[in-house]
Amino acid sequence: MTDTLALVPSGIDTYRQPVVYMHEDCHVCRSEGFAAQTRVRIDLKDRWIIATLNVIARGAWLAVDEAALSSSAWAALGAQAGDRAAFSHPEPPASASVIRAKAYGNRLDQAGFAAIVSDTLDNRLSDLDLAAFVTACAGDRLDEAETVALTRAMRDAGQMLDWGDRAVLDKHCVGGLPGNRTTPIVVAIVAAAGHLVPKTSSRAITSPAGTADTMEVMAPVVLDGDALRRVVEAEGGCIVWGGGLALSPADDHFIRVERPLDFDSTGQLVASVLSKKAAAGATHVLIDMPVGPTAKVRSAGAAEALGARLSSVSEALGLNLALHISDGVAPVGRGIGPALEALDVLAVLRRMPEAPGDLRERALDLAGHLLDLAPNAVRGQGRDRAQSLLDSGAAEAKFMAICAAQGGFREPGSAAQRIEIRAPHAGQLSAVDNRRIARIAKLAGAPRQQRAGIRLLARIRDRVDKGQPLYELHAETPGELGYALAYAESQTDLFTLSEGVS
Repeated sequence: MTDTLALVPSGIDTYRQPVVYMHEDCHVCRSEGFAAQTRVRIDLKDRWIIATLNVIARGAWLAVDEAALSSSAWAALGAQAGDRAAFSHPEPPASASVIRAKAYGNRLDQAGFAAIVSDTLDNRLSDLDLAAFVTACAGDRLDEAETVALTRAMRDAGQMLDWGDRAVLDKHCVGGLPGNRTTPIVVAIVAAAGHLVPKTSSRAITSPAGTADTMEVMAPVVLDGDALRRVVEAEGGCIVWGGGLALSPADDHFIRVERPLDFDSTGQLVASVLSKKAAAGATHVLIDMPVGPTAKVRSAGAAEALGARLSSVSEALGLNLALHISDGVAPVGRGIGPALEALDVLAVLRRMPEAPGDLRERALDLAGHLLDLAPNAVRGQGRDRAQSLLDSGAAEAKFMAICAAQGGFREPGSAAQRIEIRAPHAGQLSAVDNRRIARIAKLAGAPRQQRAGIRLLARIRDRVDKGQPLYELHAETPGELGYALAYAESQTDLFTLSEGVS
């Protein structure tokens, strides 16, 4: 079969981007006029994908009659050893003209956004196309009507969970605050109160840990729709990874391109959050917005603008939404990184004396606010109810039951390598740079290494002496510890210490 190539797995992880590798002397590559970065359609039996081509030089690891597929491309095609596939130029994406129109300032309707979402999920759009779309929507270039249309298009493109006529509670934090791992505690409290709270969470993209990463330290989080429903029907709640459920699946593709560009877009953030909440079947949603100079939302004005857009789009989608503005000056809890954050969560749920008070209080504030949001709730009594459920041990028992239903509870472990970072001078701690402390935790290996990260030893308003430990670096290998330490030691102003305090 001279018009096909043998498929082999490359073993290369390209995240969600399908990539194909061909030899530069490959007859198909030459005949079709394929060049590096060409978009290529691959047909195998009754399945097809569109992938980006990388060309391998002579003498390298790939034979001329083979095509190697990235891990995501291999899985998407359902390829097996010995398969042969056909390769061709794909039809131009229908949404390319829509993206061009948006780039020139035209407003898009839901049909236009739906075309972009559909082509995105079919991998018909290159990263350049997606970058053009993200750029055209950056800043305030999506108005309210466009934000509603994009949210609906993203919601409708994937799976949607249906819980009947029951009220479904959910919460979300816009992020930017390391260690702010309130979700497992809030879900445990709200489920213990008898409410339905099927929580789907993300893994970290640029942070040291996402909620799914932290939860995975303690219990399995990769559940399909049927398993999720069984857990929720049995225990009232769950904390699972949303990436395996195809809820608003285009969002992951957009985020992959948005993050390196580092664009702030109110419209795209709102569409990302609310499309997933709507797809998960939520009816009542609480949004936590930490505000601080190094948080994602940096000012009261930015919080007001984001809150207004969240509220208006939620109303258009039929969601009951409440906003919770919180302090984003410094990290929450003591742990930054999956296992370290899990230890904080368990300390709060177990009512341990050393449990971080700020994490406990934030979780109670959020759980109380969410309980007040529930139908037929007596407003203002939610926090007292939340505290009662936590202090009585009911929340801990519910959390353990949820873990058991998801596949079994595991105690978090500890990293093999540790070192303390000490204060360069005396003072009172008044602020911590959230972005740089998160970077140090990532350089130490988090979240890929679950036990890596940072344990904070000093808190806001603490008085510290020169040489007193400020935080402890955790890593799995000496190399990762040294890599993070080199950067950490250069960040002498990471902690703001007021002079004159001994």
